[in-house]
Amino acid sequence: MSGCDPWGRCVLKFLTCLTTQHDLRLVLIAGLVCLAGCFTTFRLYSRMRGARGVVRAAWLLLTGLVAGSSVWATHFIAMVAFTPGLKTGYSPTGTLLSLMIAVLFMGGGFAVASAQRSTTNDFAGGVLLGLGVAAMHYMGMSAFVTQGHLVWEHATVGLSAILGVSGATAALVLAGQARSARGQAIGGGLLCLGIVALHFTGMSAITIVPDASVAVPDQLLSGGMLTLAVGSITSMIILGGLGAVAIESQTSRSALERIRRLANAAYEGLVVVQSGRINDANAAFCDLVGAELSELVGRPLLGAILTFDESGPNREGVRREGKLRPIAGGREIPVEVFSRLMDDGARVETSGLTVLAVRDLRERRAAEEKIRYLAEHDGLTGLPNRNSLQTRLAAAIERVEASGESLSVICVDLDHFKEANDQHGHVAGDAILVEAARRLQLTVQAPSFAARLGGDEFIVVQIAGGDQPGAAAELAGALIERLSAPAPYAGQELALGASLGVSLYPDDGRTAEALMANADMALYRAKESGRGVYRFFKREMDDSIRERRNLARDLRQGIADGELIVHYQPLARATDGEVCGFEALARWKHPTRGMIPPLEFIPVAEENGLIGALGEWVLRRACADAASWEKPLRIAVNLSPIQLHNPALPSLVHEVLISTGLSPSRLELEITESALFKDYQRALDNLRRLKALGVRIAMDDFGTGFSSLSTLQSFPFDKIKIDKSFVENIHRHDRATVIVRAVLGLGRSLEIPVVAEGVETEEQILFLRGENCTELQGYAIGRPAPVDALAAWTMATAGAPARQPAETRRAVKRSA
Repeated sequence: MSGCDPWGRCVLKFLTCLTTQHDLRLVLIAGLVCLAGCFTTFRLYSRMRGARGVVRAAWLLLTGLVAGSSVWATHFIAMVAFTPGLKTGYSPTGTLLSLMIAVLFMGGGFAVASAQRSTTNDFAGGVLLGLGVAAMHYMGMSAFVTQGHLVWEHATVGLSAILGVSGATAALVLAGQARSARGQAIGGGLLCLGIVALHFTGMSAITIVPDASVAVPDQLLSGGMLTLAVGSITSMIILGGLGAVAIESQTSRSALERIRRLANAAYEGLVVVQSGRINDANAAFCDLVGAELSELVGRPLLGAILTFDESGPNREGVRREGKLRPIAGGREIPVEVFSRLMDDGARVETSGLTVLAVRDLRERRAAEEKIRYLAEHDGLTGLPNRNSLQTRLAAAIERVEASGESLSVICVDLDHFKEANDQHGHVAGDAILVEAARRLQLTVQAPSFAARLGGDEFIVVQIAGGDQPGAAAELAGALIERLSAPAPYAGQELALGASLGVSLYPDDGRTAEALMANADMALYRAKESGRGVYRFFKREMDDSIRERRNLARDLRQGIADGELIVHYQPLARATDGEVCGFEALARWKHPTRGMIPPLEFIPVAEENGLIGALGEWVLRRACADAASWEKPLRIAVNLSPIQLHNPALPSLVHEVLISTGLSPSRLELEITESALFKDYQRALDNLRRLKALGVRIAMDDFGTGFSSLSTLQSFPFDKIKIDKSFVENIHRHDRATVIVRAVLGLGRSLEIPVVAEGVETEEQILFLRGENCTELQGYAIGRPAPVDALAAWTMATAGAPARQPAETRRAVKRSA
């Protein structure tokens, strides 16, 4: 008896075999089992590709079991559906061997396909799967026993193998990398189609020749037993596979939800990009671009939403700055971007996923701009400060040299300021300074400008097209008139006035320093004339220069004769008020003039080449005194710009430390930022050599320079000292308070201790302590005193000194 018509065409044979010699109900069950098993196989395969190590091996084993058992079950259920009209049975050995072949080939095919994400691997894996289905089918057919002989049509057998290989290959190539259930269903359907086509085409390749002499042994598996075994085994395996997928899916969803919550809690925007388009993003990124995630997915990122300031490859881990364009329009947002290839569980180089961390720079840019502004402007009045004035005046000189315009420098000193400050307090003094600055700005028109030198002294730089001295006289007269009106304060009017000194370019100087010095000389002449007037610089003012030369001669002799002494002002920890060091301050006791303040003799020493000898003497004296203290307190010594740029400075400091026996860690050298800029590189070289000795370096008067941020970046300072002009205005002027808070925050961010100078009140101490200031210095801590008055602090057994009475700690202007 033939299994199928051997003389018809292949398709007719296939259809005839299927419709006339099979129980279609069991055929339908076989197809459903195959479809369910193939879909489950692709679900498991997707999980396997996203795993590694032992977990990957476990998923591969489960994938092979489900795929092999599904193919095996399909074959034998369909075989049970085959009704040739003869007694049939199935050899147990061949049946089990076919199951093992199916599992091994299926596991091997999926292992090859997942080894690397490429079409070649998918194709090779598909071929292996198809060959495995064919091997399983024909091994299963070898286990089929009936009362007759099987005759095979080899061409049809070959066609069946081709159909099986084609279906398996198409499934892996088209849907092998599918992540969605829809894609996995397509892959399972194609694989199922290949399996079914191979089976029934292979069945159409046989013809059964009946032979009554052939006996079917009773110990063979019957169709009922085989159906029960196949159904049970396959159901358990498929259900186990589906259960594993369900459990792993739930676990993955929970993990993904936790990751998404974590990503949404991040301050930075996170966006996942695949092939240049947005794949996913966190809430912070959606907020930045002003759109929901559903609107962003699939949109191109680079060029459309994100642009970089500089072109170039977007290398992994490299910081790049750019602009983010909101979806709804509006101003572009400055951002910095870090990129990293995303490990999604597959090979990183082939996943195509890149995660970008996008940080909003608006706040940082605003803070940098604020710090830069504070570094270049006076914190109280908002006018350019001393260092900014130097830069702008030098630029103005270059301008008038090129344009032929005229330039004058007017030094303005407020009259009656000290009286108002003493009578009404510092708040009233601040109000006068702010009002004076406002009037200066109203009077001076660009490109001319006004600046504050400090205290009640201002500078006006006039750039005019008119002839001099007429233009300068006109402006000086207008300034005196406007500044002579009383200043309103707390419902009353405070007396205000000004004296002015004027110098002209180029008659009175060709450099910024010369013009300012001569304007200052003219100012003193105006004050001597009764105030409320202006005076131009005259050459006869050189008398004052002769006086300074006499002072320089006396200073040189005073250094040789030991007339200079060192006073020490304590520095205390802000947390508990305990003294932790001292600052050395030079004093000159002139034999006839008495005590001369440093503001008078230090500039003379710098102008006449005496600052080197003076600075060396102070350094040796301070180190020697500190070495004699029982407590290992630090000693701070100021360096002048000339000392800082001396190549021999590190050698001198080394020699002094050796000769005095002072530990380098106890010596702290203070420099002002302006001291760096004469020869920036040499200064940094000296500072690095000093640091190598173990000496600490502090930046003094921080906030009065114009490049403090770049300076802090260039050199790792051990300490920052906030200029006293800011500290003395805490709670008296909002800007000064904000500046102090900003500098303290900057110090914390950079992990640099911050010292507040000029602390004079308990209110200032409480504020600075609350803002985590590291150390305090000022009259509220202690006044400068000679070394023999420091025993209460420097003796190892001595207790902390009592605080000075409140009446001796009133806020006063310091001269050092």
